Amino acid sequence: MSRILVVEDEERIASFVRKGLSSNGFAVTVVDSGRDAVDCALTGDFDLLLLDLGLPDEDGFAVLRRMRQMGAVLPVIILTARDGVRDTVTGLEIGADDYMTKPFRFEELLARVRLRMRADRGGDLTVLRAGGLALDLRTRRADTGTATIDLTAREFALLELLLRHPDQVLSREQILSHVWGYGYDPGSNVVDVYIRALRKKIGDQHIETVRGMGYRLSPSKAA
Repeated sequence: MSRILVVEDEERIASFVRKGLSSNGFAVTVVDSGRDAVDCALTGDFDLLLLDLGLPDEDGFAVLRRMRQMGAVLPVIILTARDGVRDTVTGLEIGADDYMTKPFRFEELLARVRLRMRADRGGDLTVLRAGGLALDLRTRRADTGTATIDLTAREFALLELLLRHPDQVLSREQILSHVWGYGYDPGSNVVDVYIRALRKKIGDQHIETVRGMGYRLSPSKAA
Protein backbone atom coordinates (compact mmCIF):
# COMPACT_ATOMS: atom_id res chain seq x y z
CA MET A 1 0.00 0.00 0.00
CA SER A 2 1.34 3.45 -0.97
CA ARG A 3 2.00 5.78 1.96
CA ILE A 4 1.26 9.50 1.72
CA LEU A 5 2.28 12.20 4.17
CA VAL A 6 -0.11 15.17 4.31
CA VAL A 7 1.27 18.37 5.85
CA GLU A 8 -1.74 20.61 6.47
CA ASP A 9 -2.73 22.66 9.55
CA GLU A 10 -6.32 23.43 8.47
CA GLU A 11 -8.29 20.58 9.98
CA ARG A 12 -11.18 20.64 7.50
CA ILE A 13 -8.91 20.32 4.48
CA ALA A 14 -6.68 17.74 6.16
CA SER A 15 -9.71 15.59 6.98
CA PHE A 16 -11.09 15.94 3.44
CA VAL A 17 -7.78 14.88 1.85
CA ARG A 18 -7.19 12.06 4.33
CA LYS A 19 -10.64 10.52 3.85
CA GLY A 20 -10.48 10.80 0.08
CA LEU A 21 -7.04 9.25 -0.26
CA SER A 22 -7.78 6.52 2.30
CA SER A 23 -10.93 5.49 0.43
CA ASN A 24 -8.80 5.13 -2.71
CA GLY A 25 -6.41 2.68 -1.11
CA PHE A 26 -3.64 4.92 0.25
CA ALA A 27 -2.25 4.87 3.78
CA VAL A 28 -2.34 8.48 4.99
CA THR A 29 -0.53 10.25 7.82
CA VAL A 30 -1.36 13.88 8.63
CA VAL A 31 0.94 16.33 10.45
CA ASP A 32 0.38 20.05 10.96
CA SER A 33 3.84 21.59 11.36
CA GLY A 34 7.01 22.04 9.34
CA ARG A 35 9.11 20.40 12.03
CA ASP A 36 7.03 17.21 11.97
CA ALA A 37 6.99 17.29 8.16
CA VAL A 38 10.78 17.20 7.92
CA ASP A 39 11.09 14.53 10.61
CA CYS A 40 8.58 12.26 8.85
CA ALA A 41 9.96 12.89 5.35
CA LEU A 42 13.45 11.84 6.44
CA THR A 43 12.29 8.46 7.78
CA GLY A 44 11.93 7.04 4.27
CA ASP A 45 8.53 5.61 5.26
CA PHE A 46 6.49 7.63 2.76
CA ASP A 47 6.03 7.46 -1.00
CA LEU A 48 4.72 11.00 -1.54
CA LEU A 49 4.20 14.25 0.37
CA LEU A 50 1.37 16.80 0.06
CA LEU A 51 2.70 20.07 1.47
CA ASP A 52 0.78 23.18 2.51
CA LEU A 53 2.82 26.39 2.42
CA GLY A 54 1.02 28.29 5.19
CA LEU A 55 2.18 26.28 8.19
CA PRO A 56 2.04 27.71 11.75
CA ASP A 57 5.73 27.29 12.63
CA GLU A 58 7.52 28.01 9.32
CA ASP A 59 6.89 28.68 5.65
CA GLY A 60 6.39 25.61 3.48
CA PHE A 61 9.13 26.74 1.10
CA ALA A 62 11.61 26.65 3.97
CA VAL A 63 10.37 23.19 4.91
CA LEU A 64 10.86 21.94 1.35
CA ARG A 65 14.36 23.42 1.10
CA ARG A 66 15.39 21.82 4.37
CA MET A 67 13.97 18.43 3.35
CA ARG A 68 15.86 18.44 0.06
CA GLN A 69 19.09 19.65 1.68
CA MET A 70 18.86 16.82 4.22
CA GLY A 71 18.39 14.20 1.51
CA ALA A 72 14.63 13.57 1.36
CA VAL A 73 13.89 12.40 -2.20
CA LEU A 74 10.17 11.56 -2.05
CA PRO A 75 7.89 13.35 -4.58
CA VAL A 76 6.26 16.53 -3.25
CA ILE A 77 3.00 18.14 -4.38
CA ILE A 78 2.44 21.63 -2.97
CA LEU A 79 -1.14 22.51 -1.95
CA THR A 80 -1.63 26.21 -1.27
CA ALA A 81 -3.90 29.22 -1.55
CA ARG A 82 -1.03 31.17 -3.14
CA ASP A 83 -1.70 31.32 -6.85
CA GLY A 84 0.98 33.71 -8.10
CA VAL A 85 3.31 32.65 -10.89
CA ARG A 86 6.34 33.57 -8.77
CA ASP A 87 5.23 31.22 -5.97
CA THR A 88 4.63 28.40 -8.44
CA VAL A 89 8.04 28.85 -10.03
CA THR A 90 9.74 29.07 -6.63
CA GLY A 91 8.12 25.87 -5.45
CA LEU A 92 9.17 23.93 -8.53
CA GLU A 93 12.70 25.36 -8.50
CA ILE A 94 13.39 24.35 -4.90
CA GLY A 95 12.27 20.77 -5.36
CA ALA A 96 8.50 20.37 -5.65
CA ASP A 97 7.22 17.96 -8.30
CA ASP A 98 3.82 19.59 -8.73
CA TYR A 99 1.82 22.59 -7.49
CA MET A 100 -1.95 22.89 -6.87
CA THR A 101 -3.86 25.94 -5.68
CA LYS A 102 -6.76 25.90 -3.23
CA PRO A 103 -9.64 25.40 -3.51
CA PHE A 104 -9.11 22.24 -5.53
CA ARG A 105 -11.25 19.33 -6.69
CA PHE A 106 -10.41 15.94 -5.26
CA GLU A 107 -10.42 14.12 -8.61
CA GLU A 108 -7.69 16.44 -9.87
CA LEU A 109 -5.61 15.91 -6.73
CA LEU A 110 -6.07 12.15 -7.03
CA ALA A 111 -5.02 12.21 -10.69
CA ARG A 112 -1.86 14.14 -9.83
CA VAL A 113 -1.03 11.80 -6.94
CA ARG A 114 -1.38 8.78 -9.24
CA LEU A 115 0.71 10.48 -11.90
CA ARG A 116 3.55 11.06 -9.44
CA MET A 117 3.28 7.45 -8.24
CA ARG A 118 3.49 6.16 -11.82
CA ALA A 119 6.49 8.35 -12.55
CA ASP A 120 8.21 7.13 -9.41
CA ARG A 121 7.40 3.43 -9.82
CA GLY A 122 7.19 2.98 -13.58
CA GLY A 123 3.62 1.91 -14.17
CA ASP A 124 0.04 1.66 -12.92
CA LEU A 125 -3.37 0.32 -13.80
CA THR A 126 -4.71 2.14 -16.87
CA VAL A 127 -8.09 0.46 -17.42
CA LEU A 128 -10.78 -0.06 -14.77
CA ARG A 129 -13.30 -2.87 -15.38
CA ALA A 130 -16.49 -4.07 -13.72
CA GLY A 131 -18.96 -6.44 -15.36
CA GLY A 132 -19.25 -5.41 -19.00
CA LEU A 133 -18.09 -1.85 -18.37
CA ALA A 134 -14.54 -0.50 -18.82
CA LEU A 135 -12.95 2.91 -18.35
CA ASP A 136 -9.63 3.81 -19.97
CA LEU A 137 -7.79 6.25 -17.68
CA ARG A 138 -5.53 7.42 -20.50
CA THR A 139 -8.13 8.23 -23.16
CA ARG A 140 -10.84 9.03 -20.55
CA ARG A 141 -13.40 7.04 -22.54
CA ALA A 142 -15.87 4.41 -21.37
CA ASP A 143 -16.52 1.13 -23.18
CA THR A 144 -19.82 -0.70 -22.67
CA GLY A 145 -18.88 -3.64 -24.88
CA THR A 146 -21.02 -2.33 -27.72
CA ALA A 147 -19.90 1.31 -27.87
CA THR A 148 -17.02 3.60 -26.92
CA ILE A 149 -18.26 6.74 -25.20
CA ASP A 150 -16.70 10.15 -24.67
CA LEU A 151 -17.18 11.64 -21.21
CA THR A 152 -17.00 15.12 -19.75
CA ALA A 153 -14.42 15.72 -17.01
CA ARG A 154 -17.04 15.38 -14.25
CA GLU A 155 -18.63 12.29 -15.82
CA PHE A 156 -15.19 10.70 -16.06
CA ALA A 157 -14.39 11.46 -12.40
CA LEU A 158 -17.78 10.15 -11.28
CA LEU A 159 -17.51 6.92 -13.24
CA GLU A 160 -13.93 6.37 -12.09
CA LEU A 161 -15.05 6.71 -8.47
CA LEU A 162 -17.86 4.19 -8.96
CA LEU A 163 -15.59 1.73 -10.78
CA ARG A 164 -13.00 1.88 -8.03
CA HIS A 165 -15.69 0.90 -5.52
CA PRO A 166 -17.87 -1.74 -7.28
CA ASP A 167 -20.84 -3.06 -5.28
CA GLN A 168 -20.20 -0.38 -2.63
CA VAL A 169 -22.90 2.17 -1.78
CA LEU A 170 -21.51 5.70 -2.05
CA SER A 171 -23.49 8.49 -0.43
CA ARG A 172 -24.15 11.77 -2.20
CA GLU A 173 -21.86 13.46 0.32
CA GLN A 174 -19.02 11.05 -0.48
CA ILE A 175 -19.45 11.59 -4.20
CA LEU A 176 -19.59 15.38 -3.77
CA SER A 177 -16.35 15.48 -1.79
CA HIS A 178 -14.50 13.21 -4.21
CA VAL A 179 -15.68 14.69 -7.49
CA TRP A 180 -16.55 18.31 -6.71
CA GLY A 181 -14.31 19.12 -3.75
CA TYR A 182 -14.55 20.20 -0.15
CA GLY A 183 -15.98 23.65 -0.93
CA TYR A 184 -19.13 22.43 -2.71
CA ASP A 185 -22.63 22.97 -1.28
CA PRO A 186 -23.71 19.70 0.39
CA GLY A 187 -27.35 20.52 -0.37
CA SER A 188 -26.81 20.61 -4.12
CA ASN A 189 -28.55 18.11 -6.41
CA VAL A 190 -25.58 18.10 -8.83
CA VAL A 191 -24.78 14.44 -8.04
CA ASP A 192 -28.26 13.30 -9.13
CA VAL A 193 -28.01 15.40 -12.29
CA TYR A 194 -24.70 13.81 -13.28
CA ILE A 195 -25.85 10.31 -12.40
CA ARG A 196 -28.75 10.76 -14.82
CA ALA A 197 -26.42 12.08 -17.51
CA LEU A 198 -24.01 9.17 -17.02
CA ARG A 199 -26.83 6.62 -17.17
CA LYS A 200 -27.94 8.05 -20.52
CA LYS A 201 -24.46 7.47 -21.90
CA ILE A 202 -23.52 4.06 -20.46
CA GLY A 203 -26.95 2.52 -19.79
CA ASP A 204 -29.30 2.47 -16.81
CA GLN A 205 -28.31 -1.04 -15.77
CA HIS A 206 -24.85 -0.13 -14.49
CA ILE A 207 -25.70 2.31 -11.69
CA GLU A 208 -28.20 1.36 -8.99
CA THR A 209 -30.03 3.85 -6.76
CA VAL A 210 -30.10 2.76 -3.11
CA ARG A 211 -32.96 4.73 -1.59
CA GLY A 212 -32.02 6.93 1.33
CA MET A 213 -28.34 6.01 0.98
CA GLY A 214 -26.83 6.85 -2.42
CA TYR A 215 -25.64 5.05 -5.54
CA ARG A 216 -23.87 1.79 -6.30
CA LEU A 217 -22.17 0.37 -9.38
CA SER A 218 -23.56 -3.14 -9.83
CA PRO A 219 -21.23 -5.26 -12.01
CA SER A 220 -23.47 -8.32 -11.65
CA LYS A 221 -26.40 -6.49 -13.23
CA ALA A 222 -24.23 -5.06 -15.96
CA ALA A 223 -22.56 -8.34 -16.90
